[in-house]
Amino acid sequence: MTLTTTDLPARRTSGAVVPVLAFVGIVVAVMQTLLVPVIKDLPQLLDTAPSNATWVLTSTLLAGAVATPIMGRLGDLYGKRRMLIGSLSVMVVGAVISAVTSELLTMIVGRTLQGFAMGAIPLGIGLMRDMLPRERLGSAMALMSSSIGVGGGLALPGAALIAQHANWHALFYAAAGLGVLAIVLALAVVPESPMRAKGSFDLPGALGLSTGLILFLLPITKGSDWGWSSGTTLGLFGASAVVLLLWGVMELRVKAPLVDLRTTARREVLLTNLASIMVGVSFYVVSLVLPQLLQLPTATGAGLGQSMVVAGLAVAPLGLTMMFTAPVYARLSARFGPKTTLIIGLLVIGAGYGGGIGLMDAVWQTILTSVILGAGIGLAYSSLPALIIGAVPASETGAANGLNTLMRSVGTSVSSAVIGMVLANSAVQVNGVAVPTMHGFRLSFLIATGAVLVGLLLAFGLPGRSTGLRLRAGSEEQAAPASAEQVLSGFRGRVVGAGGAPVARAKVTLIDRRGRQAGATLSAEDGSYALAVPAAGPYVLAALATGHGPLASAATHAGDERLVDLDLALPGETVPA
Repeated sequence: MTLTTTDLPARRTSGAVVPVLAFVGIVVAVMQTLLVPVIKDLPQLLDTAPSNATWVLTSTLLAGAVATPIMGRLGDLYGKRRMLIGSLSVMVVGAVISAVTSELLTMIVGRTLQGFAMGAIPLGIGLMRDMLPRERLGSAMALMSSSIGVGGGLALPGAALIAQHANWHALFYAAAGLGVLAIVLALAVVPESPMRAKGSFDLPGALGLSTGLILFLLPITKGSDWGWSSGTTLGLFGASAVVLLLWGVMELRVKAPLVDLRTTARREVLLTNLASIMVGVSFYVVSLVLPQLLQLPTATGAGLGQSMVVAGLAVAPLGLTMMFTAPVYARLSARFGPKTTLIIGLLVIGAGYGGGIGLMDAVWQTILTSVILGAGIGLAYSSLPALIIGAVPASETGAANGLNTLMRSVGTSVSSAVIGMVLANSAVQVNGVAVPTMHGFRLSFLIATGAVLVGLLLAFGLPGRSTGLRLRAGSEEQAAPASAEQVLSGFRGRVVGAGGAPVARAKVTLIDRRGRQAGATLSAEDGSYALAVPAAGPYVLAALATGHGPLASAATHAGDERLVDLDLALPGETVPA
């Protein structure tokens, strides 16, 4: 797989790129959380049986799981910004369809299209990697990664307010409006990445992965309705295992696979993805338990008797705290590395769930639990893309982060199924209605604590600080400015901006013919840089600097002991940092 570049427009990377991409993540989270306040009323609203109404939620989950790795790979091939706009556009169409119908099948179609928005998360992270200088990348990825939690936390009270005081279809109109705003902002502010993975799209691989995921997630989400030991549930699990096994064998033989399984099998990537499942489990448990605990009538013996809006406001600190932990993550990760930050986040989550088992008797206690869990989940979520980016080639950023986002979705799906089963099995009859018990709520928190412990074991198995925010092995060790005297064979020159002015501390990355990073450095105060080459061959030198547009320049080195002069002129005018 080879990384190529496209002709770059003279656009500048403004300071608004990160907020806009984070807003895109929040919009995606709002889409996911949209129907939480009206879940219990869906059968009545759609005039259908409860088992049929759950397809409105299941369809979005399945579509998101399928779209996430596929859109990531398409972004690597054809442009991450282009695919991000496409994901949001499909979501807007789906929201409009859902807004104008109360018919079950049409609603399922609309919600399925909305699920495609999930692909925007890995695409946004990939755009940040391609455009931002190293010193801004950590906090930016943290903000993007935690935006799902932020949007979910903020959307709960907003959606509850709309659902309580307006027609429930207004939820979809609001989501469509946010989607249109995100598209307009992305078109106006976010430039296209110059990075491309050369090759064709692996359509058989996409179909195989989609089929395997659907066969796996379908019984997880519907197992409680069908019965966990039923022939349908067990048969689908068995079929998913067969399909995914055959898919894996096929992917290993394809020249340009949808997912590079050899890269995925590396210890740092594999353990990070497995830990992501545990983080996904821990995130969703609080979202399932606290709203029910808050809204159940006090007469049930397990509820706090609050309104839908108050329940949403009490859980909102979960998302707000995640947002505020993004700059904290950047400082911790810069000093200790993302592995340590992930471990700290998991420890905080464990403390939140462990303490939360005994804090279910008042609204203020649920708010405290939300704050603690939000801080821990924010740190953990923010660490995951940095760990992935530190272990995969630049040409696989979108697909690798797409797979990681998928693993989090698998975690939330497993969490939904397990906690739903626990609450149902521990429910009691009150006035002829089955309601969860305090025992069920506490058992759910205990299960989440167990998932955190598993995540900790996986995190401790990760390589140490060396995976940091490195883009590939052998790169960040050269991140300090190097002089031509220190480099005997490679490229040298100056990084300049508008009018030939030198650009200091620009990140210059050397990418080989396979799309893998072969080295990186920062330009000196006078704009000079020097990079060694490992062997003869064609290379791409990509330059990034705050206040300038990105640049990618192709060059060839004979592999002999000489320095090839190559100045890098960044497009766009300098803007204030």
